[in-house]
Amino acid sequence: MKRGNWRGRRSRRHHHHHHHHHDDSDWSMRNHPTDTPESSDRSSGSDSASSSTSTSTSTSSASAPELPGFYFDPEKNRYFRLLPGHNNCNPLTREMLEEKEREKQRTKLLAEDERARKKAPRRGLNSALLLQRRRLGELPLSSYCRLIHEVKVSEMKRHKLELQSTDSSSPNTDNFRLIVADSACERVFTVNDVSHGGCKYGIINFSGCRNGSLSVDMCDNLYFTNRKVNSVCWASVTHSDSHVLLCLVGISQTPGCVSLLPASLFSNSNPDQPGMLCSFKISTAWSCAWCLNPQADKTFSTGLSRSVIVTNVVTGRRQTYSTGSDVLTQQFALRAPVLFNGCRSGEIFSIDLRQRGRGRDHSWKSSRFHQDSAVTSVRLLQDENYLLAADMLGKIKLWDVRTRRVVKQYEGHNNEYAYLPLHLCEQEGLLLAVGQDCYTRLWSLQDGHLLRTIPSPHPAGKDSIPNVVFSSQLGGRRGLPGLLMAVCHDLYYYPYGDYQSRMASEPQS
Repeated sequence: MKRGNWRGRRSRRHHHHHHHHHDDSDWSMRNHPTDTPESSDRSSGSDSASSSTSTSTSTSSASAPELPGFYFDPEKNRYFRLLPGHNNCNPLTREMLEEKEREKQRTKLLAEDERARKKAPRRGLNSALLLQRRRLGELPLSSYCRLIHEVKVSEMKRHKLELQSTDSSSPNTDNFRLIVADSACERVFTVNDVSHGGCKYGIINFSGCRNGSLSVDMCDNLYFTNRKVNSVCWASVTHSDSHVLLCLVGISQTPGCVSLLPASLFSNSNPDQPGMLCSFKISTAWSCAWCLNPQADKTFSTGLSRSVIVTNVVTGRRQTYSTGSDVLTQQFALRAPVLFNGCRSGEIFSIDLRQRGRGRDHSWKSSRFHQDSAVTSVRLLQDENYLLAADMLGKIKLWDVRTRRVVKQYEGHNNEYAYLPLHLCEQEGLLLAVGQDCYTRLWSLQDGHLLRTIPSPHPAGKDSIPNVVFSSQLGGRRGLPGLLMAVCHDLYYYPYGDYQSRMASEPQS
């Protein structure tokens, strides 16, 4: 990619100012012990936010009869006329009323979320009881670790982070569009919308303090593009997570492309040796993925409209597969050069790169199964026999790739049309997703129990859906556990609190 396409911060400093599911005993018994404290109380993890509007409607209708074209306000004890499509300065529409009720419910849940004592994710589940059962030998270590994670995510509290930068004259005032952590969660690549159009990029570095707090440093070597970013993933070209792969949408006479940026571009310590920086003429790419299997070394894929392109970075050689539908999400397996794809049609299929056939009969597709709506995210579990998929009906399903059957579902996710990712924390036994309603939800990966629903710190909106990163080691091997959330131009941290001291007191097996 030509260096001239990117403009450094110093040359554009003024822009900162403008700017029924089938249960699979094989998976649950083999990967996760089945002993859980007491019975699973699903009411404790129910999604109260999603039922807020219907609750208020039933309350309103109980207090007064419903009249067509009118709305009864229980607070003012009177009817108001609904004016759909009217051009009055303050038209009273059902959409406005629903939005007002959602915001009221969000504020209420936000206040509840700030309370010191959080509701336990399961009945009778707490750290002291789990530790006692562990010391009595009633609880295996693996189950203890998984359940202690459930307790800790229910206790997380929000803290706003201040972004530190070497350039204090340009604070972050641009909304976060995407945040993507590298494989070790040491760095987070950020894409921010700028006021004058386009996007700017940056990398956030973490550092943990002894008191359990997290500080973040934003590199000030920011680069700009006037094009929209569709997808981002980390790429290991020269070493692990050495580059970032971006799918850029074309504008006007400029076609879309896929760019490979060295992470060293965003380093304050060594800005003069950026490494390989290149661009590939691949238009309208919805998704991208990097292959870490040595049989397809230095290879990445892009999901396009009705096709998949697999490209070798060094030789430039390409393989094209016609899919018949837009490929919205992709992920490579690690054990074999196999690529999993999720399509707008709801189809999920895999491609084995070792097979040469790429005919129009689609015989090269393996592990084909379908969801009922456009698939927005696919995530493989570590044994690569199970795959998580989310769609635009808000359905999250766990598929057995071998039998092509759904073995588990995770209820409560909210989505109708948005491109929303899944976040899998298999070691911790957790699944996370941010809904279109701007609530962040955490489930138990083992049984699908909804553990917690976190309201957004900002009012819900299309442009204010939070982006999150979750890890037990934010900042690397010596990092801190917790949830990182980017909303609008703000960054928040939800720490585990005394998690580390609790684990240190755990008797060794």
